[in-house]
Amino acid sequence: MKLVVGLGNPGKKYENTWHNIGFMAVDKTAYFLYAPKFKESSKFLAETGSVTNRRYSDKIILAKPLTFMNLSGKSVLALANFYKIKPEDIIVIHDDIDLPLGKMRISFDSSAGGHNGIKSIIESLGTKKFCRIKIGMATKRKSLMDSADYVLNKFTKDDLRIVEAQTSLAAEAAIEIIRSSVNKAMNKYN
Repeated sequence: MKLVVGLGNPGKKYENTWHNIGFMAVDKTAYFLYAPKFKESSKFLAETGSVTNRRYSDKIILAKPLTFMNLSGKSVLALANFYKIKPEDIIVIHDDIDLPLGKMRISFDSSAGGHNGIKSIIESLGTKKFCRIKIGMATKRKSLMDSADYVLNKFTKDDLRIVEAQTSLAAEAAIEIIRSSVNKAMNKYN
């Protein structure tokens, strides 16, 4: 069984902001896997969906934590414990302020790198041995404002076109990890 988590903040206020790139990517992953619509689960503090596909040989749980970014670990831990999913079978898709817009990086067993959502997951799971798909969000505007304000900024129309392409690519990478392995996905997408 695999768990694919997209990080973000719940609510209309945060739609189309940099910090919600993970939500967008997990929505695309669900679309590509023909998963049913997400349902809100108070048990998991998340919107969740699942798909069982013989092609991928595993049940795939998809989740968007509703805890807000900095407490994402609570939701991930609840899901991992309930479904008995090992950390190495967890894929987390999130924004990365240090990667330029249009870039993506897959990593495994890496530090939080200043990302509070990832820090929360590492603290909750007690390990960093899980897969991450980092989607770049740094633009020229980043240097003009505080990072905390930047991540909650709305995309421009030009940015949105790039974000749409990158979230689709991240969804494809998540499926590649499920289908084959983290290493094969790294070789293909990094």
